Amino acid sequence: MIKKLVLVFIAVFAIQSYGQEGTASPYSFYGIGSLKFKGSVENRSMGGLGVYKDSIHINFSNPATYGGNNLATFNNETRPVKFTVGGSHTTTDLKSDNGSDSATSTTFDYLALAFPVGKFGFGFGLLPYSSVGYELETRNANDMVDYRYAGEGGLNKAFLALGYQVNKSLSVGVQMDYDFGNIQNNTINVLYNDADEPLQYYSEESNRSDLSGLNFNLGIHYQKMISPKLEYQGSVTYTPEINLTSQNQRSISTIDVSSGLTNQIEVDLSTNNLKETKLTLPSKFSVGSGIGQPRKWFAGLEYTTQNTSEFFNPLYENVGATFEDASKFSLGGFFIPEYNSFSSGWKRATYRAGMRFEKTGLIINNESIQEFGMSFGVGIPVGVWFSNANLGVEIGQRGTTNANLVKENFVNFQLSLSLNDRWFNKKKYN
Repeated sequence: MIKKLVLVFIAVFAIQSYGQEGTASPYSFYGIGSLKFKGSVENRSMGGLGVYKDSIHINFSNPATYGGNNLATFNNETRPVKFTVGGSHTTTDLKSDNGSDSATSTTFDYLALAFPVGKFGFGFGLLPYSSVGYELETRNANDMVDYRYAGEGGLNKAFLALGYQVNKSLSVGVQMDYDFGNIQNNTINVLYNDADEPLQYYSEESNRSDLSGLNFNLGIHYQKMISPKLEYQGSVTYTPEINLTSQNQRSISTIDVSSGLTNQIEVDLSTNNLKETKLTLPSKFSVGSGIGQPRKWFAGLEYTTQNTSEFFNPLYENVGATFEDASKFSLGGFFIPEYNSFSSGWKRATYRAGMRFEKTGLIINNESIQEFGMSFGVGIPVGVWFSNANLGVEIGQRGTTNANLVKENFVNFQLSLSLNDRWFNKKKYN
């Protein structure tokens, strides 16, 4: 039954992810788009908190969590093999001083597998990193359409992670990411005569950047019982600055409005050294800690900072925006009424909640773009080996209506399956 459920889940979200854009935010116009991946459903339901480590969920935030000790529950043999897949559906209401609109997007978010080898743990998978999806227009002094902007694409990550349990309390890890994807932007200039009547011909500029590169994420995780019932967990991660290779294309077109015919000319970007450029992704650092009772409750907080002020893309130097260092503060936790209850699955369920406050690092018209989210979720036991289905919802806000900008109010529904199995069993009888 679980295998059939997984196949249906993957099929539904894979189809939706190709059928729709991963975002509908006008702020995805800038940089490499809006940050799409913010953790697993379990983490996002706790405000994006990535501190907590256990043996039945994959934690994408810290590669050190892949390592671990063998479990007394399984005769000290091994830890379970973990498989997870997730997706989300987002509804966004956009509001400005000039009007309002709404948009929806449904996406496949991640697919990953983690398996133990003694104190080592390996993980690999695929997830989206950023997403571009917008349709905008600007108006002239006569309130007539001047420019139309449209964009799509984004950046994805294929990752391979290794964690190692140094001792009973300390584990370390490293993750290698291969970043790839493309970003496409189109700009149409609507032209008028002296009587403010549209001309027969419009001009269009189209840009495409194919991105690729490698980066690394380093992590340390610490957990220790500080009393007979209470356990402390702490986490530190660091991602160094990298440069992605960007292969760029640009074309200029003249559009005949009446016939729809297009006369396109490819621009030789090599003359100004823009055919191949380097796109700088800034370094990131996070630190977090929390306390709780194993298999009962946990509460923690985490602070993340990224040197977004160092972001640079020479292909788009003058887009009307600047960057500052980004930061995020997450607070969240979970509660399990009775993890070993035989009478009720809801007593064994994990109930999660959290919130996050984020400075995105984007400055437009001297306004710092901020984001806030409040999240709730539940993990429902399914099958055997502590497998579970995770449901989450996040209600939040991004941006402002100040300085002719757009405020986004969004509701994000998330669903994931976290499945566990035993692959490596010692024979008890010959």
